[in-house]
Amino acid sequence: MPDVTPWTALADPHRRAIVALLRERPRPVGEIVAACGLSQPSTSKHLRVLRDAGLVRVSQDAQRRVYALDPAPIAALDAWLAPYRTLWNDSLDTLGRRLDQASGEPSDDPEAPSAKD
Repeated sequence: MPDVTPWTALADPHRRAIVALLRERPRPVGEIVAACGLSQPSTSKHLRVLRDAGLVRVSQDAQRRVYALDPAPIAALDAWLAPYRTLWNDSLDTLGRRLDQASGEPSDDPEAPSAKD
C-alpha cells in the first residue's frame, strides 16, 4: 500500500469533516457514519486513509472501534504552515492599512502617510 501523507488525506472534504468531528472527542464508527451521512463502508475507507496518514488512532471498546484524533501530525502541519500564515497576515495587514488610508481613517502604522499629507 502506498504511503498516505496528511496532506493527501486532508484533501478530501469527507475526511476533513471526520477530522472536525474527532476534534470534539473520540467517536465510535457508528457515530461518525451518522454524523457524516455516508455509508458505513465509505466511512470505513475514509477512516483507513486517515489512519494510514497517522491522523487518527483506533482503539477497541468491546465490539466497537473508537477513533480519536492524533494531534502530532496536525501540529507538524501547523508548524510547516506558520511562515506562510505570517506572510498572509502581513499581506492582510498591509491591505488593511491601504484601505484605511483610502477611506481617510487614521492608521496605526507610524510610517503610513496621513490623510493630511
